[in-house]
Amino acid sequence: MSTSPSPAETPGLVLVYDTTLRDGTQGEGVAFSVAAKLRLVEKLDEFGVDYIEGGWPGSNPRDQEFFEQARGLKLRQAKLASFGSTRRAQTPVAEDAQVRLLLDAQTPVVTIFGKSWLLHVTEVLRTTPEENLAMIGDTVRHLVQNGREVIYDAEHFFDGYKNNPEYALKTLAAAHEAGAGCLTLCDTNGGSLVPEVRDITAEVVRRFSKARVGLHCHNDAGLGVAVTLAGVEAGGTLVQGTLNGYGERNGNANLTTVLPNLALKMGRTLHCGKNLGGLRDLSHFTDELANFRPDPKAPYVGASAFAHKGGVHADAANKVARSYEHIDPALVGNHTRVLVSDMSGRSSVMMKARELGLDLDARSPKLKDFLAEVKAREFRGYQYEAADASFLLLLKKFLEGWREPFDVLGYRVMVEREGTSEMLSEATVKVQNGQDVRHEVAEDTGPVGALDRALRKALEPRFPALHDVHLSDFNVRIVDTGQGAQAVIRVLVESTDGHESWGTVGASANIMEASYEALCDSYAYKLLRDAGRK
Repeated sequence: MSTSPSPAETPGLVLVYDTTLRDGTQGEGVAFSVAAKLRLVEKLDEFGVDYIEGGWPGSNPRDQEFFEQARGLKLRQAKLASFGSTRRAQTPVAEDAQVRLLLDAQTPVVTIFGKSWLLHVTEVLRTTPEENLAMIGDTVRHLVQNGREVIYDAEHFFDGYKNNPEYALKTLAAAHEAGAGCLTLCDTNGGSLVPEVRDITAEVVRRFSKARVGLHCHNDAGLGVAVTLAGVEAGGTLVQGTLNGYGERNGNANLTTVLPNLALKMGRTLHCGKNLGGLRDLSHFTDELANFRPDPKAPYVGASAFAHKGGVHADAANKVARSYEHIDPALVGNHTRVLVSDMSGRSSVMMKARELGLDLDARSPKLKDFLAEVKAREFRGYQYEAADASFLLLLKKFLEGWREPFDVLGYRVMVEREGTSEMLSEATVKVQNGQDVRHEVAEDTGPVGALDRALRKALEPRFPALHDVHLSDFNVRIVDTGQGAQAVIRVLVESTDGHESWGTVGASANIMEASYEALCDSYAYKLLRDAGRK
């Protein structure tokens, strides 16, 4: 029988089942190499999840290779699960090739899905209701007899229950009586509402009081997290989901939102609860493996989750953090951010400066003038929410009289194309460093690249640290769309030296001037930061 602990063993305990590596990869644009999957398994185990679903053995060569290599992993907390379906109709389970591959994967846990909705039984599988029940029972029993812990995913359970409650419950009974340790109720189409999931889950928990009941919910109605929590509130003791909500169509229930809600809001016990301080890092690590930019609007772990822009909000949060923050951001590895804009007040500037390592005198008359300058610049098209480096430079210039250690005396950029030849850009710059004046020329396929190369040629002999700086992102936005070709253009540049990343901004009706401002701020910030470390 199953080795899965019963719900009565630890009151309030909810087990966490991660399916990022299987169901998550069914999301558009999501793909992991074998090496990436192995790394994520180790990270998830370190974080403390209970189950990690690695994939479907035999469905593709990548998953096959993954399970072969995963046998060498030494997991401390998590159990690795392979995933597959019940046996095929009219096929003895011992002769089903797919079931045999599940055993060949040699994982301690096997998760199988079966049909709960008669629509799928008769129209998709093209079999009888009785045969479907036999397929479920035979497969679970065979896997248990071969020493596996079995988690049964009741596919389309809520739709099946709404269509025919009696039959949907019979499918669960078939799995439970055959030895499944967990009955997971799947909202596969992602369209069920919170009251439906809560009430149906409560009925399942009542009917199968000796079984662990899990939830596997999709986000098609934007309720993946909400219905998962409702299921737990109704008695569910296992949650399935994916990191960052990856998954088919609109994705799966997002574990980076589900887990802190369970532990911090609902008082449930999680084995990974003690590690929630690493949740933001885990979220960003997963995005990095998937080659995605982290979602700034993600609850709990997003850059904007604890960001304050309005002056009243920032002032209140500065005095009493919980007045505008529903939890301490550090509990999930995040932190408070203050966004300085034309809506900011004195408190916003004070908090932002402190965040950047500067302590300002609130009584300084320069502070009021600085705030007026920021608001005037935002009116002209600048925006400092994603350009902390430019904000810091402006602050130090305005309040401390700081200036860049170099002067750009002038620059020129030309773009040409002859016939069918490739486009070519050439930039010329004249830069002064003390008494030294350098006049440099550089070429590139684009004008911004040419300007960047020319500036580097002029600056790196005097400031070799700039050799490590490169642009990691470049965004252009038209601020006043109704102004046509005369519209103000905002350029946001993200730079990195391999250790830190920073954002800078430029704004002008000329795209090259805006780019030039953002580039110069990027170089100046690097030099300022390095000087502060000496």
